Amino acid sequence: MSRDSWAAAVDVQEATTPLVQLDFSKKVERLRPPRTMRGDINGNVVPEEDRAENGGWRGEADKVDLAEQSLLNKLIRHSLVRNRNQVEVLQRDPTSPLYSVKTFEELRLPQNLIAQSQSGTGKTAAFSLAMLSHVNTANKWTQCLCILPTYELALQIGQVIEQMGKFCPDVKLAYGIRGNRMERGVKLQEQIVIGTPGTVLDWCTKYKLIDPKKITMFVLDEADVMIATQGHRDQSIRIHRQLTKDCQMLLFSATFEDSVWRFAEQVVSDPNIIRLKREEETLDTIKQFYVVCKEKEDKFTALCNLYGSLTIAQAMIFCHVALLSGEMTVEQRAAVIERFRSGKEKVLITTNVCSRGIDVEQVSLVVNFDLPVDMDGNADNETYLHRIGRTGRFGRRGFAVNMVDSKHSMDIVHQIEMHFNRKITKLDTSNLEELERLMS
Repeated sequence: MSRDSWAAAVDVQEATTPLVQLDFSKKVERLRPPRTMRGDINGNVVPEEDRAENGGWRGEADKVDLAEQSLLNKLIRHSLVRNRNQVEVLQRDPTSPLYSVKTFEELRLPQNLIAQSQSGTGKTAAFSLAMLSHVNTANKWTQCLCILPTYELALQIGQVIEQMGKFCPDVKLAYGIRGNRMERGVKLQEQIVIGTPGTVLDWCTKYKLIDPKKITMFVLDEADVMIATQGHRDQSIRIHRQLTKDCQMLLFSATFEDSVWRFAEQVVSDPNIIRLKREEETLDTIKQFYVVCKEKEDKFTALCNLYGSLTIAQAMIFCHVALLSGEMTVEQRAAVIERFRSGKEKVLITTNVCSRGIDVEQVSLVVNFDLPVDMDGNADNETYLHRIGRTGRFGRRGFAVNMVDSKHSMDIVHQIEMHFNRKITKLDTSNLEELERLMS
């Protein structure tokens, strides 16, 4: 591939310009992005500010919105994810004879459940089918509640339930989301309600559209996103308190940090637990390098040298400059990623919004143009792992190159080396022979 023909699918502010042609003959100047406005998770407009510790500009776009990330993953998944983690099932009573059951019938369902599930593993289908099969169609009142952290996620899950529910014509679905105005005091006849915590809480308490005592199944999806969203945690707990003790509780979360466990314990009593076993972080299939650049502009020169010397199938370049971040809608981002995944574009330049869950088999190179740091300016090891994990997929060999342009960024590399107990090798991109030897 020639330098002049290098195209990049870029996650940029201008939604009308998702594709950028890069000119390698010109020196790139570091731009300070204009002060921009964007909406927060509740639709409020907030300014984009705050300068990053390590020389970049960090605004709202550099912070991964967990709800947007979850929706993005749902939009780009076309098939089930093959998960290599072992599943750990914790029965609520290990001494019970049910511990060794081999059929669903032996489980004597329903039981309360807490489950860890990454995007793409069939979780939505699982609880959608559970709700559809749980409904008594003779009863014309709400029997199943499913709450999610955002309007968009509620619509996405609702569409799945509608598709599956085509074979259950007597089961009706209502959306408890903003803008869906209902007549006060008139009880809903839809057996399933899916929505956001605030609206569903109003429907249960203020407008009396739902009788919480008649709810027999309560599904709380995206629990880790829920507790990260201001107000949603408390609203979810208030909904839960109105339900009967006999109501079956199902809680799903992509991660199981301490905050998620504390929240789950408040909402789900005496549960069965299904979670992924923690496996030792492995980077064995990924060769890691760093490139020393005297000035920030030299990072682009080093990138040009990499492309001029190596045969690269596809690459992802991570940075945190606001001009290259998420002012596109989630749907537009999904479309750009799909073009990259299908091979129409060879390079994806993005922020942390694409550091998780994007599986593209042909990606052979990940470049950390800007190293990942936390709010204190220290190495963000988890983000680093997710970023470089975009290469070396499916057992293939991959390469990760980190750009170092200051003493601080060199310190970040040392912190990453210590955390993962892996040596990151120095790379001279101007030395063609060394480049070919190290990356062969």
